[in-house]
Amino acid sequence: MKNYVLLTLMTGLFLLTACGSDQIEKAEAVVVAVGESGSSMMDGMGGGMMSRHHAAIPDDYAGLSNPVSADEASIERGAELYTTQCASCHGDGGMGDGPAAATLDPAPANIAHTSQMLGDDYLFWRISEGGTMEPFNSTMIAWKGIMDEDARWDVINYVQALGSGQAMPRQGMGGAAFDPEVEAEKEAMMLSDAVAQGVITEEEATIFGEAHGVVDGQMIQNRDAGMSGSMDNMMADVLTGLVSSNELTQAQADTFLSVHDRLAEAGLMQ
Repeated sequence: MKNYVLLTLMTGLFLLTACGSDQIEKAEAVVVAVGESGSSMMDGMGGGMMSRHHAAIPDDYAGLSNPVSADEASIERGAELYTTQCASCHGDGGMGDGPAAATLDPAPANIAHTSQMLGDDYLFWRISEGGTMEPFNSTMIAWKGIMDEDARWDVINYVQALGSGQAMPRQGMGGAAFDPEVEAEKEAMMLSDAVAQGVITEEEATIFGEAHGVVDGQMIQNRDAGMSGSMDNMMADVLTGLVSSNELTQAQADTFLSVHDRLAEAGLMQ
């Protein structure tokens, strides 16, 4: 296998944070190919995006795992907090479509889905410290000064329950529930547009769609198993494992990387 680590997060993956009534960070896509030279490929979607996705988790947060069981009581507590503090931006279902979303730049994240594919330590860090510092530069406040630690973990449990279908959105601020079929339709439209514009070929679109499904599924499994660490490390482990187990070929991984980069440069990545 090549000395080649492929790191990706697809459609809406990204910087997850708990949101406030007027705080949010954008769910963006990121891909990095790390070769023997150690260089990386920018995804072309904005000057600071790559640095956001590869920001190192501070020592105070690195390696943390959720000490609060995602039981009915925790999810209920998280639901109460989310509805009052987060839904106005992220929407009732965590899809980034709350009533305040249209006025925000960066736009709210699709956190219901992306929260399932990120380590507990990363999620807790982002919620706790907010986004006003480099490289995030968002208006999200630091929730550690408002919510105690258990409350922040409760919110994480609830958001992840929204994305897994364990919890249904409360009707408070408005917004859709996470729907895998809707997300698949959005991806299909994106790839169709890319083919029509000559950004990628039909064959590349097919390979990309198939690889994304495999990567997405493995990321969720790894999160459920308690994997933590930086985005780089998690994706490196996932994709190395997928190639090693022959679930993805190196050619598929290479195509995935190339297509993702071109989609981002063309402004088509959602």
